[in-house]
Amino acid sequence: MKTNNYLSKFTFLVLAVLLTFAVSADAQRKKTTTRKTTPTKTTTTTTTTTNALEIRQNAEKVSIQLKNVTTFLYKLGSAASTIEALDNDAKANKLSKAQLDKFTQQKQAVITSIRNLKAGLAELEVQFRTKPAIKPYLLQAQGVTDLATQSEDLATAGRFTDSGRVLVAIVEKLADTLTAMP
Repeated sequence: MKTNNYLSKFTFLVLAVLLTFAVSADAQRKKTTTRKTTPTKTTTTTTTTTNALEIRQNAEKVSIQLKNVTTFLYKLGSAASTIEALDNDAKANKLSKAQLDKFTQQKQAVITSIRNLKAGLAELEVQFRTKPAIKPYLLQAQGVTDLATQSEDLATAGRFTDSGRVLVAIVEKLADTLTAMP
């Protein structure tokens, strides 16, 4: 059982590292181009510059959410199986009242953390829906709030490992969004 736990932690770590390298390698390949503009096209240039700035700012927000979810997943990965095992012990009345109270508080803290992640993802998704400059990238980001809700529901039901799997899908969507953004 412990070997399987270590294997899953190692697999997650490898995937997280590969994802980091994939995103950073892609970012290194893209080069910004500057356009020479004539004085008659200042409005177009200003709009293009404003859109590029807005896209860049929102790409940073996507990156922040990606880091938040990945960091949480790392922490959840080591705790999910322990929480589920303790949950089984609690159902079998193998925990004292003090242990049960402490365990319940820890479970609630994890669920609250997922809710906080969901709030940040919902805000991000709203921005993709409402800002014209980044609306073309909505397809990649769409659904992260629903996935976060699903993850929260699974955690509330005591299925923390499954909750983490849904969070991995969020990481994939956020990575796809970053890849699509110039």
